[in-house]
Amino acid sequence: MKYMLMIYRDEALFAADAKSGAHSAPYIAYAEALKKSGALVGGDRLQVSETASTVRVTGNKTEVLDGPYADTKEQLGGFYIIDVPDLDAALEWAAKCPGAINGAIEVRPMWVM
Repeated sequence: MKYMLMIYRDEALFAADAKSGAHSAPYIAYAEALKKSGALVGGDRLQVSETASTVRVTGNKTEVLDGPYADTKEQLGGFYIIDVPDLDAALEWAAKCPGAINGAIEVRPMWVM
C-alpha cells in the first residue's frame, strides 16, 4: 500500500539548519535506507511556503492567492511516497524520518488508481 509521508516543520528553524548544512546528512541517510528497503517510490523537498500559490474555484470564478492559505506555525517542507505492507510499517518509517525530531510527519494512505 502506498502512503505519503508529509514533513511539517517551522521554516525559520529549518532555514537556520540549512545554512549550517546540519539537516542534509540525516535526510540523505534516511532516503538511502528507504531505497535500500525497496519502500521508496518518490519524494522531494519543497521551496518555502511564501513561494506557494493557492487556487480556489467557486462557480466560474477562479481566485489565486499568493502564499499558503493556512496560517500555521509549521509548513509542509517536503514529502516521501512509500510503498509498504500496512499502516504500521508506514508509521515506523515516519518515526525514523529526521523531520519527526523538530516537527511532525503526517502519514496518509494514497488512493489506488
